[in-house]
Amino acid sequence: MLYTALKVLSFIFSHMPYGMLIALGKGAGKIYYYVAKKQRLRAEETIKECLGYSDAEADIAIHELCKNLGMTFLEIFAMPSLNRDNIGRYVKIQNREVLDRALAEKHGVVLVACHMDNWEWLGATLALNGYPMSAVEKPQPNRVYSVFMNELRRGAGQEIFSRGTTEILGCARAMKKGRIVGLVADQDGGEAGIFVPFLGKMASTPQGPVYFARKFKAPIIPVFILRNTDGKGHVLSFGEPVVCRDTGNKVEDDYVTTLAYSRQVEEMIKRHPNQWIWFQHRWNTPYPKG
Repeated sequence: MLYTALKVLSFIFSHMPYGMLIALGKGAGKIYYYVAKKQRLRAEETIKECLGYSDAEADIAIHELCKNLGMTFLEIFAMPSLNRDNIGRYVKIQNREVLDRALAEKHGVVLVACHMDNWEWLGATLALNGYPMSAVEKPQPNRVYSVFMNELRRGAGQEIFSRGTTEILGCARAMKKGRIVGLVADQDGGEAGIFVPFLGKMASTPQGPVYFARKFKAPIIPVFILRNTDGKGHVLSFGEPVVCRDTGNKVEDDYVTTLAYSRQVEEMIKRHPNQWIWFQHRWNTPYPKG
């Protein structure tokens, strides 16, 4: 029943004029601002702590974030409408030569994304532009949502791996083929993560990017997608490639490498604070003291 409902909504939004979709999404986001009070208040407290915002500044930023989320939510449902012919109308790719040069080395590329703007359209855009894109799914609370989301991703031409052993083997196979492996740079890495300063607090960061980059001698490239100021369309760009440091001290090398790409993510969030999800549990894992 739920799966059918999701497919019906996807069909409707996929056939809706883009301007109407954006207007409807913006309205839904305004409603979300008032309905999701718990998430909103947590986001406001986090942005005040991390960026030193006043109450008024935090409220404005999070209100804009909620509108962006509303538009993103409907765009995700409309992913089946994207194809190689029309993707350029919705997402412009800047400095793609950064990725092209890295792929030409034939060691694969570790692409690290963050939860800014429409990250689902980020992977779809690259795949529809002919880039060999592989990614790891983020399991949803309800397995039906995961199945639905993975169908959307694969429909855009992405190779998707599940978490766990399949994730590791799949990513390794993709790297051997010289493909792009998309991983997340701004989620909590748990107790096994690498702690680096992030927006003023020590944050556990997943080991995946440095693990695959070191193993396959591949660069780590931050990638960002940002919504245009009028809400319609996006710009995708790449950060500076980060090469895995290798001095023989693995712990220190992993820290330095992780910090290098995390700083690029941090700076992008500071420049566009209303497009990053401030209520996610980024700092869930306590930093071990002593």
